[in-house]
Amino acid sequence: MENLLDDLKKLLKKDERLVDKGKLHKNKIMELALKLDKDLLKLLYSNDKMKKVFFTDIEGVFIFDKDKFISFVSNKQFLPDSYTAFKNKIGLTVDDEFISEKKDVVLSWPYKDCVLEGGMTKEDQNRDEIFWNETLAPDEISRLLEPKVFTNAKKIDKDGEHNFDGFRTDINGDIKDNLIIKGNNLLALHSLKKRFEGKVKLIYIDPPYNTGNDSFRYNDDFNHSSWLTFMKNRLKIAKELLSNDGSIYIQIDHNESHYLKVLMDEIFERQYFQREIIWDLGNPSGYKSLANNWIRGHDTILFYSKSNDIIFNKKYIPYSDSDIEKYPEKKERQGLAITDVWKDIPPAQKWGKEKYEHQYDTQKPIKLIKRIIEASSNTEDLVLDFFAGSGTTAVAASQLSRQFILVEQLEDTQNIIKNRLNETNYISIELMKWNENFIQMILKANSKEELMTLFKIMEEKAYLSYKVNIKEIDENTKDFGDLSIENQKRFLLKCVDKNHLYVNIGDIDDEDYAVSKQDKKLNKEFYNI
Repeated sequence: MENLLDDLKKLLKKDERLVDKGKLHKNKIMELALKLDKDLLKLLYSNDKMKKVFFTDIEGVFIFDKDKFISFVSNKQFLPDSYTAFKNKIGLTVDDEFISEKKDVVLSWPYKDCVLEGGMTKEDQNRDEIFWNETLAPDEISRLLEPKVFTNAKKIDKDGEHNFDGFRTDINGDIKDNLIIKGNNLLALHSLKKRFEGKVKLIYIDPPYNTGNDSFRYNDDFNHSSWLTFMKNRLKIAKELLSNDGSIYIQIDHNESHYLKVLMDEIFERQYFQREIIWDLGNPSGYKSLANNWIRGHDTILFYSKSNDIIFNKKYIPYSDSDIEKYPEKKERQGLAITDVWKDIPPAQKWGKEKYEHQYDTQKPIKLIKRIIEASSNTEDLVLDFFAGSGTTAVAASQLSRQFILVEQLEDTQNIIKNRLNETNYISIELMKWNENFIQMILKANSKEELMTLFKIMEEKAYLSYKVNIKEIDENTKDFGDLSIENQKRFLLKCVDKNHLYVNIGDIDDEDYAVSKQDKKLNKEFYNI
């Protein structure tokens, strides 16, 4: 980030018109940029870094992004761990001005123009979130979102696990295997882009609801701004994966549904909003019925399409015998057309103590997912769920002869999915870990001595945060030793650069990562390189 700022200042000082008493004249820079001054553009274009950041390559012709450049040089406010143009307030805006009523509105929040660094699992819950700004930290974001190296590929069917021997492809070269990917879902989505952009017919996700109750071991306690940034980052790349006639369904509750609706209007465009589906949860029981208020009895499912040219297979509920007796002319019809209020699907029930390890606290009923899949896809279409949880989407998709891709990060839920799909053929692959390995070692450490030894290894092998001053830490070893083991772990977790949790595909031949020949072959085939 700082390097880009410093490099730009040094470059601009080469133009005497922009320097006043040894200092850059910001207004003059903006004035010349607005005029598309030829000499200024030539100066910027001459530098490879500036060319990459401020010019767009359109079939070999480089176009200057005037707005991006002006936004960069005019930025005045630097927020902690981030650079952002958005005010420290949440609300509806037009041209960055908050409003009470307008026809065209955009949801704004602090860090909207950023990408969240790092993971989404329980160990991240108490750390300070770090944000990379899209304009001022392009190098960091490019590195974070670069496709990752895949490893540990296994072919799995009803007979168990087998060595990976290649992907099945059709005549167009498209991968036709079901895939389950283990790893951070934002990074997995960007890794899927090269092979699956525009190929996914249906996306269903059941993301963290931001309830403040970490009930299913995700970091489900984001503050509001972080949650919106978290979702925006994933929805933008998800849209690129959807086919032109594809659809997306997002299940959510009252905590974020209204903000998510406006965010979806912005990303997918309001004209492609199809329905707000109300899933009636039926008669609630347990803690949900104890609140001194109206008892929550529904979830919301937001349904958007990529365009107006969508797949939709209208669904009906068959008439009862009494309906037909009362209204004989109904015999000629398929049944009652299903509305956007679904009262006929109860929540998933526990499967009994002996099978509890296969159950997931927030598991959705197969009937619910089947209804969505049947309505918005056809046989052999590709269905994606990047908050896979217990794998209900894969179960429903396989029963309906659809191809599926799941993304899931947590080890215990990976095991649940594996047990539920024991009759289904799929390929399991993982994002190749790097700093993620150090995070796991920190969490599993049992003594201060173990943590101290681990930190010495991290100094040599791990990517540490740009804020870490190794010399200062070494000079204060005693202070570190005096911390409790919990605080030592917390400190070391903050030292780890979350931009390097996994190995980038661009580093596949770097000997430090020791990528095996087998994995190189896997990645060459997956990325078609």
